Amino acid sequence: MDWRALPPLAALRAFSAFAQCGNVQAAGTALGVSHAAISQQLRALEAHLDVALLDRSGRSMRLTPKGEILAKALHAGFAAMIEAAQDITGERDARPLHISCTPTFAASWLMPRLPSFRAAHPEASLRLDPTPALAELSPDGIDIAIRYGTGPWPGLETELLTLSPMVVVAAPRLVGEGPLPPLETLSDYPWLEEASTTESTDWLRRLGQGDLAPRALMQVPGNLLLDGARDGQGVAVTVHLFVARDIASGRLRELHRADRPGAGYHLVTRPGVMRPALKDFVQWIRREAAQDPPVNPALP
Repeated sequence: MDWRALPPLAALRAFSAFAQCGNVQAAGTALGVSHAAISQQLRALEAHLDVALLDRSGRSMRLTPKGEILAKALHAGFAAMIEAAQDITGERDARPLHISCTPTFAASWLMPRLPSFRAAHPEASLRLDPTPALAELSPDGIDIAIRYGTGPWPGLETELLTLSPMVVVAAPRLVGEGPLPPLETLSDYPWLEEASTTESTDWLRRLGQGDLAPRALMQVPGNLLLDGARDGQGVAVTVHLFVARDIASGRLRELHRADRPGAGYHLVTRPGVMRPALKDFVQWIRREAAQDPPVNPALP
């Protein structure tokens, strides 16, 4: 290894923080220095390499193609160093288990089951991050993401947790008890949509480009979507898993199903050995998912 070819470590650290945070102010906060110090290190790194790493032509700086290459390499390198340091000091095992999932999954599936995990592992500390964003996994950040789709996700370990198609549902008080209305007529009803981009809104937008364009649409937080549908406030798109019992009891009617082979929730983790808390959580959530009833046959 030619150590003389390595640029100053402080400059590399500042550049990596800028690439991750997106601006010099946030990078300075992350490193505990002023934004002016970050700017100075960025210029020093470009001068050392004699390469333009940042495009300053717009209102805000962004990475050049060469800057993107360096940022990707530094992220992997610094992440490995942080992980190694946390491993040998025990810090990695001591920090809370950080879980990312969508708000609907958190409210409808995960939270009602977490007491059993807490009972089995009372020493475990958890941090639940319900967000529609495709969260990035990192050694000092999110340990596991629970994502809906067919997978895989490049560079990550993916394991199917449970299969479940998307369904369109509504309360009988809204659509009646008779024959199911054709899909193209559902635009005449009020619709409920989970705010932000999630498993349901992605599907609805794809469908809306063709056969369906709801005229009246109300966006609500994910934890309120199903309550509104059950109350008859609108038609909703959701994952079958969340409404299987409502459909079986007659509280909701399944109006349409979008089967996609392999669609369901997946456990997504970083490659490598899992720390004990993560391993315990994965084993527990597998057992919980195995207790779910199988998906009913699709509508004729």
